[in-house]
This record gives sequence, C-alpha cells and structure tokens, in this order.
Amino acid sequence: MFNMDKNKTRMPERVPQLRNKNFKEVSAGYNVEMAINEANRCLGCKTPACVSACPVNVPIPQFIQKIKDNEFEEAYQIIKTVNSLPAVCGRVCPQETQCESKCVRGLKGESVAIGRLERFVADYHMKNCEEKPVKPATNGHKVAVIGSGPSGLTCAGDLAKLGYEVTIFEALHKAGGVLMYGIPEFRLPKKIVEKEIEDLVSIGVKIETNMVIGKILTLDELFDMGFEAIYLGTGAGLPAFMGIDGEGLIGVYSANEFLTRINLLKAYDDKYDTFIVKPKNVAVVGGGNVAMDAARSAKRLGAENVYIVYRRSENEMPARKEEVHHAKEEEIIFKTLTNPVRIIGDENGKVSKLECVSMELGEPDASGRRAPVVVEGSNFTMDIDCVIMALGNTPNPLILSVTPGLEANRRGCLTVNPKTMQTSLKNIYAGGDAVTGAATVILAMGAGKQAAKSIDELLKKRK
Repeated sequence: MFNMDKNKTRMPERVPQLRNKNFKEVSAGYNVEMAINEANRCLGCKTPACVSACPVNVPIPQFIQKIKDNEFEEAYQIIKTVNSLPAVCGRVCPQETQCESKCVRGLKGESVAIGRLERFVADYHMKNCEEKPVKPATNGHKVAVIGSGPSGLTCAGDLAKLGYEVTIFEALHKAGGVLMYGIPEFRLPKKIVEKEIEDLVSIGVKIETNMVIGKILTLDELFDMGFEAIYLGTGAGLPAFMGIDGEGLIGVYSANEFLTRINLLKAYDDKYDTFIVKPKNVAVVGGGNVAMDAARSAKRLGAENVYIVYRRSENEMPARKEEVHHAKEEEIIFKTLTNPVRIIGDENGKVSKLECVSMELGEPDASGRRAPVVVEGSNFTMDIDCVIMALGNTPNPLILSVTPGLEANRRGCLTVNPKTMQTSLKNIYAGGDAVTGAATVILAMGAGKQAAKSIDELLKKRK
C-alpha cells in the first residue's frame, strides 16, 4: 500500500548538545519499520528520472520494491550490481541534488528518502550477512589503480568483478583516500569504509599502501611490471590558501591537514600520539562541506567558540543543507558576508586574532552566484587562536611532474576524453577529483565506473 505522506520518514539523530562532544555517528539510520514505511512512499515510476540522475545509475525503484517486500538482502544485491560502496553513498552522497531532486514525490512535498533507504539495506547486509563475496576467475590481465579513494575503489571493484588482476597503489598507510582522511567519523564511521574495502579484497583486489607513485615507482615502471592499463584516481589533496599575512603562524591549518590529523591519525583520541592544537576560539574560512566538517570537528575537540567565516551569504553556501543544519544545531556560529584580510599573531608566533572585513553581494559572477564586494571601512578583529582554511583543493602535481606527455589544465587537473576517461597518454586513464578538482564522492565513483568500462573494452581486444 502506498504511503502518501508528504514528508520523509524522520531518521533518528543523537542530541546535538551531547553529540558535539564526541565523534560517534550523528544519524542512527532507519529501523525495519521506518524503512518499509519510507519505501512505500515510492510510486515505482515506469520511467524513473531518479535513476538517470544518479551518476552510477542505481536501479532505484527495483531496490526500493525489495524493501517493500521485506527482501532487504535482495535490495542490497541490486544496488551492489552498480555501486561498490553503498554504505558509504547512503551516508555522504548529496542525493538531494541528484536522484532525489528528480523524484516526482518532491513536486508536492518531500522526495523519497533514497539515500536513507540505501544506507538501511547496506547496514542490514553488514549486520546480517557473513558470507564473503566470491573472487571471479582471472582473465590474466593486470591493471594498476593509483589512489584508493572512491574513484579508485570503484574502478578496481568493477574490473575485479570482470576477472582482472587489479592492484591499488595507495600513498598513505591506510586505504580509503578521502573516505578515511577527509570525512569525519561522526558522518562516516571508518569501520564502514574498512568493511567495503574488505569486500573488494575478497574479490581479488590487491592493495599496496605507502606507495607514492611518481616517487617510488613511475608509470612507465608499472607498465614494465606487466600492468597493461593504469587508472589515476589520485584525488585533489593540494590545499589552497588565501595568500594573506599570518598564514605561517602556529595554529593555522589547511582543512586537509586538520581533518587528516583527526580522522586518519586519531588526534581526538588520547591513545594516539598525534599532535593537534586544541583551540578555544576557531575560525573556519569557507562554506563547503569540508568547512562544516572542520568546524564540527573543532567543536568536538573542545573549542568554546567555532565560527564559519564565509564571504557570501548562507544562500550561496555550497555545503549540503543537512550539514549546515547539523552545524547550527551543534552551536557552530555563522559569520557570513565576512572575509579575512589578515591573521595576527602574539609574541610567540601563535594565532591571536583574525582581522576581517564585511562584505555585501553585488552582481552575479561567472558561476551565477552574486559576487561579494568589500564594504569600505568595515574592518574588525575577532579573538581567535586557530584558523582553518577550507577553500578547496587541487590535484597533487607529483605524477604530472614526472610523466612527460601527461596533459593537465591550468588548475592542474588531468585532461581526459569525457566519454572514455583516457588521458593524453595511451593506456592511461583518470577520473574523480584528479580530473574535476574537489567534487563529490558519487561523481568520482561515476568516473571510476566509466574508466573501468573503457579499460575492459581496451583489454578485451587483447584476449
């Protein structure tokens, strides 16, 4: 029976004033009753626009129908045919701007909670299915994947299912890329990522950590080792700064470093010997999801006041509405239409104040957002002992600098054929943030899927 409620089934969350003091996951997820109730809001459209709006084309009506039928494992297996990381996507994918934005239920109310349902079936599988995926028979062809973030994991998983001998080379000591070092535990528990990676290992994916390709091995040396194709899923790990005075002071971080110390190196846990400034007054500069993650993490480290400093208004913030909502609930203070101009230090070289100017919105810029304009004479200072720059990242130039003929644009993003994901060099493919710059997990996964398809078409000719 259809559920014609205009609103999504509410997902339980931990109390804001308690959750902002630890790194436990904020959202509890649906139970069985909630999941079936929400699934019954889906009309099962014959021409589902939600599927075409998904970068990996998950068969959404089909898996939701299985939830209606109480066949939760079957629902999971349907998602798994096209999505290697359903438990991850169910938590961090911006469904509201993709699949859910095309849901017909959204015309007269809220869309079906597709992401919450995906998370439900993935979590159900993890709790109730102990059977490991079976490794397919090898086809004898070897492929190297550089980087173990969502794009690399997806490409590796899709190729391994087809029988390719895939090896992932990861620069850090743990696989998972941005899923491990960038997204906080309270949004994406690391045990979830580790379990998804274990499933890929079960189907034959090999993972070599502490392997900085471009330093330890070149791409040519990988070909010499018998790899017939290479996929570059190296992400965008080079942080941006403003170029203002004081960025070299003690207590100034890129969001990349700040979150890596917390998420990957467990700086919030006294059992780990990872240094991080434990600030009282924090300014996070930026308005994206990474800024929200950094601000909410700083609060959990014990900061008394955490400010989001953003030069446009809240309406222009690129962060997900859900992340902004959670940040406000957790007592993050929003200083919009504000832009830093100088970081001031004390006699010990530590951050002590942040000088800012007020902004107002002018005409729209090239992106369609109204450009911020400085209000003359509006300078003021804030008492701050830590500044976190969350201004976006660009690709690391290492592989590019040691690979002649590999082309990139002026921002350092690798150039590819968008239909095949092939780079300017034969048998070398790329995708994800290494091509687009910092973007979403699901878009990176979509690129990994497309590259896997192209690599398969290339190597099938050699069988």
